[in-house]
Order: sequence, then C-alpha cells, then structure tokens
Amino acid sequence: MAGVPFDQLDGQIWYNGEFVDWGDATMHVLTHGLHYASAVFEGERAYGGKIFELTKHTERLHKSAEYLGFEIPYSVEAIDEACKETLKRQGLQNAYVRPVAWRGSEMMGVSAQNNRINVAIAVWDWPSYFDPDQKMKGIRLDIADWKRPDPATIPCKSKAAGLYMICTLSKHAAEAKGYADALMFDYRGRVAECTGANIFFTKDGEIHTPNPDCFLDGITRQTVIGLAKKRQLKVTERIIMPEEMADFEECFITGSAAEVTPVSEIGPYNFAPSAISKAMIEDYDKAVQPN
Repeated sequence: MAGVPFDQLDGQIWYNGEFVDWGDATMHVLTHGLHYASAVFEGERAYGGKIFELTKHTERLHKSAEYLGFEIPYSVEAIDEACKETLKRQGLQNAYVRPVAWRGSEMMGVSAQNNRINVAIAVWDWPSYFDPDQKMKGIRLDIADWKRPDPATIPCKSKAAGLYMICTLSKHAAEAKGYADALMFDYRGRVAECTGANIFFTKDGEIHTPNPDCFLDGITRQTVIGLAKKRQLKVTERIIMPEEMADFEECFITGSAAEVTPVSEIGPYNFAPSAISKAMIEDYDKAVQPN
C-alpha cells in the first residue's frame, strides 16, 4: 500500500447501505461536509478478524452526529453489521476501520437542514501508527502552538472533522522539526492531549492523565485505565500543568491508531519508557485479541 493514494486502493466501500467499488465511493465538490465540516467519523482497529470495541465506537459516532445537530439514518446495529461485512469483503484480519457520516450537497450554505446524511465505511490495511521497531525507545513530541479550545466554543465531545484542523497543523509543524507528533495544551494552558491520542504520565508507580473536560475521552484511553486498575495501579485523572512534566518518569499515549505508544521526549522534558509502559503495551495487546 506504500505510496498508493487512498482513492486508488482496491476493494469495496459500504456507502449508504450498498457496497460500491473503492474508486466509485465519491461525493460532489459542493458537499456541505467538505465546506462546513459537518462530518463525524470513527477510527477503529480489527485484530484477528474482529473489530475491537465496535459497538462503543458506533454509539459514539451516533452521539457525535447528535452534537452536530443531525441524525445518522442507520441504527447502531446496522452500522456494526456493515463494519463487519466491509472487513470481511476486504479479506483482512488486522485492519483499520473508518466509518464516516456527513451532510450532503442538497443545500449549500451554512444552513443545511434538508441535506441528506450520508454514511460510508472503509477498511484498509494500516500497520502501527508509529515505527514498531522504535516503540519502546519512545517517540519524540513537540509542543504545539495551537490549543484545545474552550468547550463553550466547540462541540468538544464530538469526534468531528472540523476539530482536527488544528491537529493537522500541529502535527505538520512537529514533523517538519523532526518530531513524531505534538502535545497540545488547552485554552487554559493545561496539558491536554496529542493531535490524535490521549496522554498518560507515571510517577512513583502511579499513573496520571489529564481530565478530558475539553477533548475526547478516548475509547482506548478508557480501556487502558481499566487495564491499569486491574493491575492495582492507581490512576488519577486531574489537572496537569506543563511544568509538572519535569517530575514525571514515564509517558505514553493511547488511541485506536497509536494503540499504546511510549514517549521519550516532549519539548524540554525527557522520559524513560519502563515497566508501566511495557505492562500497558502488553496488556492492551492481549485485550484487543479476540477470545
């Protein structure tokens, strides 16, 4: 797949209740979702032919659409089955799954109450988000200039396309400087999240993670917190200020794409991936495998 544009991959995509050839899954240039970001999506991974936490993801897709003022015209159960069938048709066991819903092109303008709500599901082979050979060495993070906004200004609990604009800007800037990703502070200057992943720190055998009051409480984040508690590790969700990073020992990020990835550096702060990071990687790897 390396080097092949995503619109030129092979297979089929589930599109508004039907399967179409990959290259035929298109939309008009005057689609509202393209111009006004009225689109929501999910990022899921399949392991051994089974999509991890599929229903939780589909329920969040529905909730994200609700935050953006539209209703997805397919039930949670219908989308779950469509995801499974798309995975099967692609002939993949380990893959990335991307459901997306958006307002169509029936009306063009900020107001679009009568636009059709379209839904598509694509599945493709996508290996580890970061270099697996470097995983336990830890990735390097820049500190983004952009901040996660005040919840009074955005629907921050929605996995909405428009909320990722500053994430793309931040990741591009980080990569241009040789970093793998960027850590974003929130509008108050507190530690928030990375461009597409939640973040955790450790100190004295305990885990600390920012309270998700202005960004997504990721499904992988929730899974890892549960796994840590099973190990009798104390997990504290709280306000974390940037200067506290000087005293933390380990750091790792979590997400469906990132899975569990240790961090060795954030700007001027350094970390040493060790026992807790390794344990969370191992526990997560076990948790996602089908029984």
